[in-house]
Amino acid sequence: MDATRQRASRGPTRIGGHTARKRFGQHFLTDTGVIAEIVAAVDPRPGQPLVEIGPGLGALTWPMLDRAGRLTVVELDRDLAARWRSREPERVRVIESDALAFDVASLGSGLRIFGNLPYNISSPLLFHLMDAAAHVQDQHFMLQKEVVARMVAAPACADYGRMSVMLQWRYRMWNILDVGPDSFSPPPRVDSAVVRMLPRPEHALLGLDPARLKALTAAAFAQRRKLLRHALEPWLQAQGYGGAFDLQRRAEEVSVQDYVSLALELPAISRQEPPAT
Repeated sequence: MDATRQRASRGPTRIGGHTARKRFGQHFLTDTGVIAEIVAAVDPRPGQPLVEIGPGLGALTWPMLDRAGRLTVVELDRDLAARWRSREPERVRVIESDALAFDVASLGSGLRIFGNLPYNISSPLLFHLMDAAAHVQDQHFMLQKEVVARMVAAPACADYGRMSVMLQWRYRMWNILDVGPDSFSPPPRVDSAVVRMLPRPEHALLGLDPARLKALTAAAFAQRRKLLRHALEPWLQAQGYGGAFDLQRRAEEVSVQDYVSLALELPAISRQEPPAT
């Protein structure tokens, strides 16, 4: 039996007096070397509006506090939220909330957001945070490695998809660190990576309504293995699009800029969005 299975067979993992909860996707970062690398990458400074999503037991929170002095944490687990309120009431502002429902933009502007995100909600959370991107300076997140690969993927590869297009339109992104399962307790069954995300300035977005790009990419990638003349052309016709667009390609062969240009040419925002795949 390998080490991971041995740990799994012992039942719930307790660390720092807290039992990791599966329903919250809790895997606590414990590798001090990895922690130091992430903190160095974020490089927090006093006075900056730092926001951590899911502080957990404080693997990142404490060293960030040492450098910055104060920060805000968003924590869903009521036991952990109570722990932070009792331990650091002067330096840590605690928001007990589901990050998927919380309006991050309400915290102000120039936000520097970071966290070891629960892998079971990472994709919807990334899309949710897009709504607040104009209020954000940068984001640094620990995610499942294959999710980060999809985020930064170039066209014409298997990882390139709807997430790639939507996020690359809104952010510049880099995979800055790969992290193995043994850096966590309990260890996840996947490799992880840290991504840096810098929101693009408003002028670079070309005034595009994200709902328009969202509907377009949903239609294009609904049948990603087929040529766009099968998957996308009927949808374009339904939108009243009469322009010229090369439909003899598959969805994964179209660049972000080409999708953006097409979305800007559409006569109206789609009222009905095809299901995501």
